[in-house]
Amino acid sequence: MTLLFVLSSLITCTVSLVHASCPIKLSPSRVVVRFGDRLMATCTSTSEVDGIGWESVYGGIGLKIGISNLPFNISVVNDWVIKPVCYVSLPDGEQCEETLPVTVYKTPDSVSMSGTWSVKEGRQYSMWCNIAGVAPAKSLSVQWHKGNQIIHTETFNDTRPFPVTKSSVFSFTADREDNGALYWCEAELNLSSPEQNPPIMLSKFHSMTVLYPPTFAKPEHETVEAQADKTLALDCSATGNPLPVYSWKIPHPAQETNKDSNLNGSSLSLAFPLPGIYTCTASNSLGSTAKNVTVIEATGDRTTFAVLIGVFVTLGVLLLVAGLFFVTANGTFSFNKLSYTRGQPTAMGPV
Repeated sequence: MTLLFVLSSLITCTVSLVHASCPIKLSPSRVVVRFGDRLMATCTSTSEVDGIGWESVYGGIGLKIGISNLPFNISVVNDWVIKPVCYVSLPDGEQCEETLPVTVYKTPDSVSMSGTWSVKEGRQYSMWCNIAGVAPAKSLSVQWHKGNQIIHTETFNDTRPFPVTKSSVFSFTADREDNGALYWCEAELNLSSPEQNPPIMLSKFHSMTVLYPPTFAKPEHETVEAQADKTLALDCSATGNPLPVYSWKIPHPAQETNKDSNLNGSSLSLAFPLPGIYTCTASNSLGSTAKNVTVIEATGDRTTFAVLIGVFVTLGVLLLVAGLFFVTANGTFSFNKLSYTRGQPTAMGPV
């Protein structure tokens, strides 16, 4: 019994080795063909055989005796699953076969993107790359682009051989750095080799608009020195989308009448800068932010400031005195208010 078992095992192994070393060479070794195109292949024997034949759902080719190669041809591929089989008849009467791997593909009908292209900073969003009518989906690769960067790649495990529609989703958090960036997606079929891959298909390009509140270019609070004899410009420049609008609050109301001042601009020009806290507010539809600029006297300029203040005080006193002596009872100004007629009494008594 043991001897019979050993002989049976040897026979089984011998048969398996014969079939495992089937003397067939397929050219090409695998075929990638577009749906509707022609398929051509050749089966060649690598050792002596009695004959060669093909089997296929498209109609095979019966065993041809005394040949070493046999072409196979399908003029129009109109099926998504094709498994042509080449078989040979061996001298010992056995047959062996090889299946020709065939991939039937179809490029997408369209590649498009959908989503929101105007977003607000800090919020979560998604966009979709939609690939319509592509086969086989398992060979599909989708790449997402932002400018010259690849930001996401996706493949699919869908084994259906016929055309399907697939969508790739990309989620992101809106950031001001992405304002104006171009986004698009690419669909590529990765088949047996890059040379046999069909051209990559691209979606349209989409420009992203990111809305965000104002942010000051310089620190939110500054201290600057002012020189009494020089014009001082205070900067309140801010970035924001939409563009910010500005307003200034100044510590000395008298400066509001200064024609050189622009209380609604990003920069405030002070011809006669006085110490104090100047507050600027930058606003847009997404928010507002304020900045304080503290103006102090420049070192060594206190005497000049004192002189200026003294001059302004002196001028104020002179105007007050002038008002007492030269403004009439009815509010008009006259140099004749202190005149008198000889022999007539005055407010100071007779002359």
